[in-house]
Order: sequence, then structure tokens, then C-alpha cells
Amino acid sequence: MPPEPSSGWYLAGADGIDIRVRLTPKGGADRIDGVTALSDGNRVLAARVRAVPEKGAANAALEKLVARALGVARATVSVASGHKARLKTVHVSGNAKDLIGALAALETDEPGKST
Repeated sequence: MPPEPSSGWYLAGADGIDIRVRLTPKGGADRIDGVTALSDGNRVLAARVRAVPEKGAANAALEKLVARALGVARATVSVASGHKARLKTVHVSGNAKDLIGALAALETDEPGKST
């Protein structure tokens, strides 16, 4: 099954979706701030976590946050790339069509709204 078209901040494939995320560790709260444009025009899902970027703590907190926001099991979410960078790709395994529906809700949420 070929990948479905991208929204610019996620890409649907046969085994799930890949989400482009800009993570702010030590952000004071665990929340998703919505979709935002970077200075280069690329769109990403902005997220912040309270965890510090040491020993994978911020990545683990991001995985938990994304799982909760999408209503999926934590085991289906993993940081696929950007482990030591602010810009990351998070892979969520599962039915891409179902996951896209959940992502649409994140895109329309008000920035700063906790999830």
C-alpha cells in the first residue's frame, strides 16, 4: 500500500503514521501546543514536556504525551529519529486512517491547550 499524501507535518503509511514534532523539554507542562510553522516554512506539531533532555527522559515523556493525545497504547509510539534534537519524527503504529482522524483534532485544538 503506497503512503497517503502528507499534511506537511505527518505522513501516513501502510504501518501507521510519522509525525514531525518540535519538542521543548523542561517546558513547564506536558502538552501539545498545536501545529505551527517553522522559520523555513515547514509545519510541525509543537509539544512541550516537563522532563529534562537527559537519558531519554524527554523522549519518553513525548511518547507518552502523543499516545495519550491520540488515544493509543504507549507501546505503539516511538521516537524514530531526532533522539537528541528538538526536531523529531515520532512513529505511531496502527491504522493510518484512524490515526489521521485523531491528528485532525490536534491540528484544530487551540494553541496552549493541555491534552
